[in-house]
Amino acid sequence: MAIWFVSRHPGAVEWIQRHGPPVDRVVDHLDLADVRRGDTVIGTLPVHLAAAVCTRGARYLHLVVDVSPGERGRELTADDLERLGARLVVYRVFPEEASP
Repeated sequence: MAIWFVSRHPGAVEWIQRHGPPVDRVVDHLDLADVRRGDTVIGTLPVHLAAAVCTRGARYLHLVVDVSPGERGRELTADDLERLGARLVVYRVFPEEASP
């Protein structure tokens, strides 16, 4: 069982090293074929990818950051993430086709 951290942001990688569980693999792009039942995936995945992770029997933890409009679009440091109250929240996401 591996723990994955998915991010292309250096500040987020530093934050998870400070505050998260020990991570086995840090990647900037998740290849779902590599995710196994029992793995944990941490990041800010789009909902359809989070659902794919859960469907594969893995656990998904979302890195939640309440970013103000003035801070959007700029690279945040680990210290910025701490100041903004970054936290990990477990989500169980499963797809269901919408009816017309």
